[in-house]
Formats: sequence, C-alpha cells, structure tokens
Amino acid sequence: MIRRKYSAIQLDALAEVGNIGAGNAATALSQMINRKVNMSVPAVNIVRFNEIFDTQESEERVISVIVRVLGDTPGNILFIFDDETANNMIELLTGKKEDKFSELGYSVLCEIGNIIAGSYMNAIAKFTNLLILPSVPAVADDMLGAILSTTFIESEQFNDDVLDIETIFQNDDDIKIGGHFYYVPKPGSLEKILSALGV
Repeated sequence: MIRRKYSAIQLDALAEVGNIGAGNAATALSQMINRKVNMSVPAVNIVRFNEIFDTQESEERVISVIVRVLGDTPGNILFIFDDETANNMIELLTGKKEDKFSELGYSVLCEIGNIIAGSYMNAIAKFTNLLILPSVPAVADDMLGAILSTTFIESEQFNDDVLDIETIFQNDDDIKIGGHFYYVPKPGSLEKILSALGV
C-alpha cells in the first residue's frame, strides 16, 4: 500500500495535543509521588513500523506497557523503556531499587503507563470530541521485536503508519522517566483523528 505523506501542519497539531497530554501526565505523576515532575516537550513523528526497528535494536529486551484503545479510534498504545529507566520509575515511586522486577514493580510500571497513555488519549478526545476508551494496561517484558510484531498483528495494521511521541519526565533529583509512546492504529483511526482536529 502507498504510504500517505503527512504535512507539517498535521504533525504540529499532533504535537500540540501531545504537549497537553504530557503536561497532564506530569501533573498526575507529581500528585502520585507528592513531588514535582518536569516535562520536556515531546518529539512527535509519524513513522513506518519498520523504522522503529531502525532506531532501536529489535533483539533488545525492553519493558512495555500495552493499552488497547477502543471506541472511535481503535488500536494499541505501547509505552516502551529500557531496564534502567524502568528501575528509575520503580525507585521513584517506591523508594526501593530492584535488581529483579517484582510484582510490585510491574504494578508500578502499569500505573505509570496507564497515567501517561490515559493523559494522551484524553487530550486527543477533548480536542476531537471522539470517543476514545483506553483499556486496563498490561506489562510485557520481552524482546522489542516480539512486542512490536504482536501489537502490529493485533491492531490489524496494514498501512504501517505509527504515531511516535518521545516523552521525557524528570524530577528534581534528575531521575529521568522517559521512553517512546507509540500509538499503533487500526487503518483509518489516525486519519479520523487528524480530520477531527481540522487538519
């Protein structure tokens, strides 16, 4: 299938919504840990599925929070980060450093991913008046290639356009919470969002 080209105006609109979503997520994380969390402006791109493999090693083991999106814009959300970042997030919220991920650790990661994914999707829903319903999150601990391939198949994604929002959060101790937020839409979902945004 021929890949549609997206304009700078469309990417700017997605970035604006992404900024608002990230700001809401930073506020929610700050309230959770009772400490200020700073947010860096996310880089927003629409990339080909195989470009994700080009920027990260497909055989690299990663932690991913997976959220299914239901409603008007079905698809899957992935929030991906490496072990170091995942451990930093767990330590930030529990005060304990883990050598090996525990059930509590995975639960913490789920909650953080839930907040971030929910904040982004709520921002999109607010601006578009579309019905967007994130599901209960799940954690996957696997090779990047396996996670992406499974998600891609489940999303019935054929035109291979993926929304990539790079998001970085930092607290006052410079502990970084960040990673790649991928929205893997079913065909037509991304176009529906852009149309509702008026671009």
